Amino acid sequence: MFLNRMEAGERLAQELLDYRKTNPIVVAIPRGGVETGFRVAEILNCELAIAVSRKLGYLNNPEAAFGAMAEDGSLYMNPRASGRLSKEEIEKVMEKEKKEIHRRIRKYRKNRPFPDLKNRTVIVVDDGIATGSTLMATLEMCKKKEPDTLIVAAPVCGSDMKSTLKKHADDVVILEVPDEYYAVSQVYRDFSPVTDKEVRKWVEEAHGGSIVGESEKQMA
Repeated sequence: MFLNRMEAGERLAQELLDYRKTNPIVVAIPRGGVETGFRVAEILNCELAIAVSRKLGYLNNPEAAFGAMAEDGSLYMNPRASGRLSKEEIEKVMEKEKKEIHRRIRKYRKNRPFPDLKNRTVIVVDDGIATGSTLMATLEMCKKKEPDTLIVAAPVCGSDMKSTLKKHADDVVILEVPDEYYAVSQVYRDFSPVTDKEVRKWVEEAHGGSIVGESEKQMA
């Protein structure tokens, strides 16, 4: 059981200390993953970046996902769920979520581009993994950027999902794998919703208030 997302990040970071000497970058998934990722990056003394991915939900039931889309257009589709939809329905949902992705990029990163991951140790952090759809889309995007090592780190996920993740990442660090797993919130005492304002705060506080982006690295 974790007190909150911050404590979960502290405990995750302890399991990732061996990567500190590889000059890693933490890629956090909003919203909740940013608070957890902030603490991981702080302890590892490394950069924090925000990867905006969105769940693709049914038009008549947005909470039920048939896949997810990353900010660069990388897709993860659940074949059993998406197979029941027409191409037009899928495109309509994708168009809606593209707008939300762009809104969040403006809000969280002030339109700064996603950082260069080539030949880097990349640690993708979330506050917990349920269906894993947004995480899988994020991993697809990161793979295209040719990192040296790709790591998934989260406080909790199910056993089946952990096995799946091992096929898509070089290392998978999960602190708790409950026998009966029904929601990420079950392992937190405080799982209060995270707002856009809070995401901005964590991003701005990370390493002197810098928001990691490719343009900033080029200017350095």
